[in-house]
Amino acid sequence: EVQLMESGGGLVQPGGSLRLSCAASGFTIGNYDMTWVRQAPGKGPEWVSSLNSAGGTTYYAESVKGRFTISVDSAKNTLYLQMNNLMPEDTAVYYCRAFATGDGFEYDYWGQGTQVTVSS
Repeated sequence: EVQLMESGGGLVQPGGSLRLSCAASGFTIGNYDMTWVRQAPGKGPEWVSSLNSAGGTTYYAESVKGRFTISVDSAKNTLYLQMNNLMPEDTAVYYCRAFATGDGFEYDYWGQGTQVTVSS
């Protein structure tokens, strides 16, 4: 069974840090482009960061650049998002996504999300 399971969310004060995890099962994470997307209350989805499967290139939204770091542990088949210097506007549900194409098909998997709340 293909599954993505996020964890690591919670309540943190402004300036604090959290590390989100996204554990993959049923497929090899290294063969997919991996992305973090977040959705704040009352707003649409916002792309946060991506990691390209081909060369491991990383990409960040301007709003998180310099504060967030995306990475993958192939041995654990897990994606991470290290979030530092968190701000109230980072409050959202964070989702991980795995995407790949092959044999004329698209493979697009999403996790269930983990809540991050930044508040004093």
